[in-house]
Order: sequence, then C-alpha cells, then structure tokens
Amino acid sequence: MNGVLPDSRLRQLIDSGAIRAESPILPEQIQPASLDLRLGATAWRLRASFLAGQGRKVSDRLADFEMHRMDLTGGAVLEKGCVYLVPLMERLSLPQGLDAVANAKSSTGRLDLLTRLVTDEGTEFDRLPPGYDGPIYAEICPRSFSVLVRPGMRLNQLRLRQGQAVLSDAELQELHAREPLVSGQALIDDGLGFSVDLRPEAGDLVGYRARPHSGVIDLDRIGAYRARDFWDELRTSDGQLILDPGAFYILVSREAVAIPPDYAAEMAPYLAMVGEFRVHYAGFFDPGFGHGPGQGARGVLEVRCHEAPFALEHGQTVGRLVYERMAARPDRLYGSGIASNYQGQGLKLAKQFA
Repeated sequence: MNGVLPDSRLRQLIDSGAIRAESPILPEQIQPASLDLRLGATAWRLRASFLAGQGRKVSDRLADFEMHRMDLTGGAVLEKGCVYLVPLMERLSLPQGLDAVANAKSSTGRLDLLTRLVTDEGTEFDRLPPGYDGPIYAEICPRSFSVLVRPGMRLNQLRLRQGQAVLSDAELQELHAREPLVSGQALIDDGLGFSVDLRPEAGDLVGYRARPHSGVIDLDRIGAYRARDFWDELRTSDGQLILDPGAFYILVSREAVAIPPDYAAEMAPYLAMVGEFRVHYAGFFDPGFGHGPGQGARGVLEVRCHEAPFALEHGQTVGRLVYERMAARPDRLYGSGIASNYQGQGLKLAKQFA
C-alpha cells in the first residue's frame, strides 16, 4: 500500500541493511512515522551553505567551502550565525520506489536552529530520490542561540514514503467529516489551514521573542534553563502583534489539531503574499498527535519577520497542515508509551527550558 512507512517497516529496512549506521540504531530513534538521525563525531565550519549538485559528492566539494574541522566528541559549540556540516551516523541504501524527506525535530525548530539534510548529488535540501545510496549530512545554522552539541544528538528526522501519499482537498474533507481534524470550522485549501492565536482564553501572554544576546544552550540539558534568560514574553490586549524584521518568535495556533492513527502530517508555509514573515515548518506531526476524546493539540509556530515590520492579527491564517496517508498503522502512536514532549500542548518553548 502506498503511503508513509510506519515504525514496523522502518525496523524491516534496518534489519535488511537499507538503513544502517556506524553504531547500532537505537529503538528510541524509531518514531511512529519517522526515524531520528544522529550527529556524527566531526563537524566542518563552512563559509557558505552548499548543495553537492548533480553528479557530485559532498566530500568532493568540502574543500571549496570548509574553514576548519571540529571534533564533537567532548562537546563543541556551534556559534550563532555560522554554518556547519556534520556527517550523520546513518547511511541509506533505499530500494527503488521509496523516496525520503527530512525535517527538523520540534525542539530543533523551537530553538531557531536551521537544520537541513544534504546528500551526494543533491539538488535540493531535505529530499532523497528513490534508490538513493550513500551518506547523509546535516547542515546546521544556529540563528538565535549558540548551542553545545555532541555525537549522537538527534536534530532532524527522516520520513520514508512509497508512492503518492498526500491527501487531496476532497479526501481531506471526507476525513474531516469522519474524524474532526481541527477545533472549529475547517479551512481546507491545499491542506488544512490554521491561524494564529493572539487573544488567549486566559491572561494576555501570546508568545515569546528570542533575546538577541544570550548564553549557550546545551541541547542535552532538559528543563535546565530559565526562559527569561533567553526569551522576552509578548503580551497584548488588542489581538495584534507587530513583528520586528530579523526577530524570531514563538507563537501558537488558534486551532487545536488532530492527526488520526492512519495518517501523518507536515507543517508547510501558507502563502508568501500574506505578509513580510515566514512561519517555519520544522517538524512532522506523527500519527496520534492530538488525537483522542477531548484532546487536540495546538501547533507551535516558529515565526521570523523579514524586510519590514508587520502587524500580525488574531485569527490570521499563517500556515497549513499537509496530511498524508500511512502505508500501515504504526505499532505505537504519538503520546502512547513513547517520549512525546508536546502531546496536548499549547504555547510551549523547547524542552530545554523550565
């Protein structure tokens, strides 16, 4: 059956050697519909981001871009505003008929840590063609905070697909009629639209803005940092927020969304024409996210303003969820016996903050 491969199929690919690694792949890397990828022991500081290009290998192009090599074994700081390339522990030999797409994990995106997958012969980031056989690399660019990383850290994840998996708007309408995907009226137009919440039910806290000069974040330290040392709270009473150019914001969707067990989703931009800002799309939504009686989870929005200040209004549509069918139901769902940090979430910073 066509669709996104579930955890059981990922295990089969690992057992067959189609997905392999220099050290054994850990059970906790296998998510309901994706595989977490691990940093290797080396990083290169680059003078510019690059793609290998058709017929060329990443290793052959490093000499054109590398500034110096770093050993991550004892931990190393990746500095804000710099670009790094890190070979990943995993290597792929995809069967024909299987392609793959990568994305940053949720906590990675909430730290404004731009992380993209790079491959040999790659002409775009985060996309692997059917039959890809070779190493994979993570390009990392910390944009708001410098971070301390070590080998084995998992910053991005890989989703494998067989055939056409994306639901059409008509199929999405039918699914929503059977199993409500969103609280309130569903805006279905090239995916499920969602808007920003700037009128919270309780209080006036609507989001956070990254502070421009803050300390280093050790990504292994969970709940260890005070939010106020890294973030300014944003409060409003009129349902409007003016975004500053170059600033990074954490906001939240007005709608609570749900991903039924036989489906997965990905956050995508809405329209470039809606304003001078970009809602990042860091993260997949696994089967079971927000699903269940009385549940639903709101989407955390990672927003960066561009050329001009922009007035964001409560209820403004800022993004969409693209739903995909699963090739089979996963053995485990998001939030069910696995380390799911954001099930039932509202406005929430990355897990490193208390």
